[in-house]
Amino acid sequence: MIRSMAQGLRELVGRVMIDPEFLAELQRAPEPLLAQYELSDAERLTVEQALARMARTPASERRRQFRNTLISRVAT
Repeated sequence: MIRSMAQGLRELVGRVMIDPEFLAELQRAPEPLLAQYELSDAERLTVEQALARMARTPASERRRQFRNTLISRVAT
């Protein structure tokens, strides 16, 4: 269950880690970008929470914070 549930999140995290512009756009307008990934309601909520946390994080740490938040969600 976790493995299939996490696939969309893994793809999203991977994209965030290699594409800073994608992360910036995800912060500005998350809905169109999230629509490109198969996410459950719980996963979508997790992404939204990660984005909210990230907004309170210094810019230099945002990608790492976002990734860590999502990875900890998938691991639990």
